[in-house]
Amino acid sequence: MVFSDDFENGTEQWEMLDPKTWKHSKRDGSMSIEITDRQSEYKPPVRSPLHVALIKGLKLGSFEITFRVKSTKDTGNHRDCCVFFNYQDDQHFYYVHLGARPDPHSGQIMIVNEAPRLALTTNEKTTPWDDQWHDVKLVRDVDTGEISIYFDDMESPHMSVIDKTFTDGRIGLGSFDDLNAFDNVVVKAK
Repeated sequence: MVFSDDFENGTEQWEMLDPKTWKHSKRDGSMSIEITDRQSEYKPPVRSPLHVALIKGLKLGSFEITFRVKSTKDTGNHRDCCVFFNYQDDQHFYYVHLGARPDPHSGQIMIVNEAPRLALTTNEKTTPWDDQWHDVKLVRDVDTGEISIYFDDMESPHMSVIDKTFTDGRIGLGSFDDLNAFDNVVVKAK
């Protein structure tokens, strides 16, 4: 394990790209971080998520991250959360978009590479959002190129793809433009 945060001691381990849209709050008896506004003052240089919280001082190639997430507003088909990884800068990174109903811009594993986000997958599985907490795991192996995301079922990937474009970078959580709470983040180096 190289990182863990249950947010009981604050948010000092995180860099929020728009701090005004994040808060440290108690939810269901535990401290968490949560997105508070669908709009954001953060304007990425190419079309990509607006709500990004990156772990400070941690860059990895291969890793596994687990966390709990709760969608706090039902926004319909694009209700989502995002996991960012191999993040080099605001134009070079991957993210998984766990959107409720998949289409070419939702519910896919994405790459941002000096252009608006592009789906690396053609996922057709819905993400079963509701108002409860959910467990998420992302596995990244830069040697094989594996990117696998798990949602509640930690044995069978919800989505998976092979890509070797980016081989290291920062890790983070967030959403394209929805509201979520996050808790119990653990990162293990592989």
